[in-house]
Amino acid sequence: MTLHTVVNSSTNTTIADKVILADTFLSRLTGLLGRKHLSPGEGLIITACKSIHMVFMKFAIDVVFLDKNNRVVGLVENIKPFQFSPVFFKANCAVELPSGSIAQYNVQSGHTFQITKNK
Repeated sequence: MTLHTVVNSSTNTTIADKVILADTFLSRLTGLLGRKHLSPGEGLIITACKSIHMVFMKFAIDVVFLDKNNRVVGLVENIKPFQFSPVFFKANCAVELPSGSIAQYNVQSGHTFQITKNK
């Protein structure tokens, strides 16, 4: 499994460096199901994603929605199990992070993220 690093280029801040890419039907369908938590530095990028659901999840998360240029077009803080996010029509992917990450790293709409594969 290849890990990725997510950096907020607008603030030059590393948001997470142990991020999994969910880019297949099965990995996108499964997402974080079965996990008990996300540790600091962990995350999941779901490709081709305009909204998420938290059905059968066990913990809350923060979600950053990015457009095709990796610009932040949506923010959902502390979404809890069995909730649904709004639909962000301009979104191209979703970055799921530990709850509190959006506030901790001061992520704002319009910021640009850089996603790189770890070596």
